[in-house]
Amino acid sequence: MPCLLAILIAAFPRVAIVLLYLFTNFFAHVYSSLIIPILGFIFLPLTLIVYTYLSNTHAPMNTTSFVIIFIAVILDLGLVGAARRRR
Repeated sequence: MPCLLAILIAAFPRVAIVLLYLFTNFFAHVYSSLIIPILGFIFLPLTLIVYTYLSNTHAPMNTTSFVIIFIAVILDLGLVGAARRRR
């Protein structure tokens, strides 16, 4: 079940952000204002989810965390590039 959830989040990150915002307090403890989550929703949705998850789990910001965030950024930028190439 967790693998299915991870696949759905990776496939539809904006839907996951809306559902997490509406039904949980996933973003409440990380961001004090609504500007950063809105910008993340528009430009880098998967990175927003990954960074918020790492902040909520109180994981230390070490090399592994930065690599995971970097992979999320690359995936987000790859999704944007693939959509542009299809047009």
